[in-house]
Amino acid sequence: MNKLFTMSTMPGDGTTSLVSGEARCPGPSVQEIVGADANPPPSILTTQSYEFLGDSDIPVARYTDPEFFSREMEHIWCKTWQWACREEHIPEAGDNYVYEVGPYSIIVVRQRDETIKAFVNSCLHRGTKLRPTEGEGHSNDLRCPYHGWTWNLDGSLKKVPCAWDFPHVVPEKFHLPEVAIGLWGGFVFINLDTDPMPLQDYLGVLPEHFRDWGMADRYVELHMAKELPCNWKTAQEAFLESYHVIETHPQLMTGVGDANVQYDCYGDHVSRFYAVGGVNSPHLEKPLSEQDLVNMMLVGDRSVLDELTVRPGETARLVMARFLRRTLADKYLADLSRFSDSEIIDTIEYHLFPNMILFPGLSLPMVYRFRPIGLDPNRTLFEILFLRPVPDCKKRPEPAPAVYVKENESYSIVPGMDVAFAMVYDQDTNNLRSQQQGFLNALHSGRKVAQTLGNYQEVRIRHFNATVDKYVKDEKIEP
Repeated sequence: MNKLFTMSTMPGDGTTSLVSGEARCPGPSVQEIVGADANPPPSILTTQSYEFLGDSDIPVARYTDPEFFSREMEHIWCKTWQWACREEHIPEAGDNYVYEVGPYSIIVVRQRDETIKAFVNSCLHRGTKLRPTEGEGHSNDLRCPYHGWTWNLDGSLKKVPCAWDFPHVVPEKFHLPEVAIGLWGGFVFINLDTDPMPLQDYLGVLPEHFRDWGMADRYVELHMAKELPCNWKTAQEAFLESYHVIETHPQLMTGVGDANVQYDCYGDHVSRFYAVGGVNSPHLEKPLSEQDLVNMMLVGDRSVLDELTVRPGETARLVMARFLRRTLADKYLADLSRFSDSEIIDTIEYHLFPNMILFPGLSLPMVYRFRPIGLDPNRTLFEILFLRPVPDCKKRPEPAPAVYVKENESYSIVPGMDVAFAMVYDQDTNNLRSQQQGFLNALHSGRKVAQTLGNYQEVRIRHFNATVDKYVKDEKIEP
């Protein structure tokens, strides 16, 4: 691979006083904080998995160059497992969902025997899309809107209009090309590779870590999508670290540990970000009291003020978790008593290569997806879904339809979106536009044409790019 795009494996100049990768933010660690909780976290949140991955720069050409982007399309997007939809999007036979990434379009179809198949979304006659746009649909068969060629739900050829003119069309040879399907946690995954790694192997530690988090028993409460003016990697990397909070989201410093976030990497495909809530940022010169931390919550109903009083021997974390456990349980008609304080209020974030981020916590239950738009390396579709617990004694709610936000619009226009939360995403969007423009500026100026990362706080970015390299170079991948 051209050196213009390659990350160096050379170490730094050795001038730092500590061994590279060992430095941590002064103050209590995540494990020290959650270890003092009245309702301690599950065992999978009490472990750490950090490894120093070098301190070399990452060339910015990787985020802008059409040649490198083309290699990613061939070696990453055609060979990795990608979440296409939720099972709830296609509950009945004939329900289908079109998933698109770059130039590829896949149609996922619920079969009459309740299994799921996926096909290349293209007619075998003259190539027209069987379903023209992304999203949900329903039909008893798969019919081309151009000339009416029709396939059964299982992909077998059903009908060719004027079949007398196509004696050379042998039905057995005109089955729609199938795409590999995998199911986990209520998600439907697809893989364009003809012989992919089994999904369960690809997921690495996720099935074990998410075993008790019930992702299959959640529903899409909110779904929003926005086109971002940046590369698909640029967009994701904004959510792989908390180093930017002090400058980009200063309003979050009164209640979130940012500089003392825990970062973990597992195999080639999975990494984790673990940030505690109900604490002061280590950056604050004048930390808030435990009661002041609780008071930062938006209450609205003065009848709960007594419930939000921090009593002797209690912490803000305990009071906030107790309050949210009750209010969320009442709102979503679900028993949340089994969840720890950490699972209720902390930000627990897993990244699954290449484009999925999952938050299993209950107060911030998001899932993110990032996809290249067409063949432009500078455009990305960013989606946010809120997955809430399905009510214990009620029918699963219908999944919320996607709301599309224009590039210059605020996320606050999405019905049901919290305004303060929307502001956080708006702040990130502004950064991404400036960063992508900065990449192009750096390349044109010919000065510093690479990113310099922190050893610990930005290790997930380095881990992510190392996996990009392995796919692009066609190296061995470790689950």
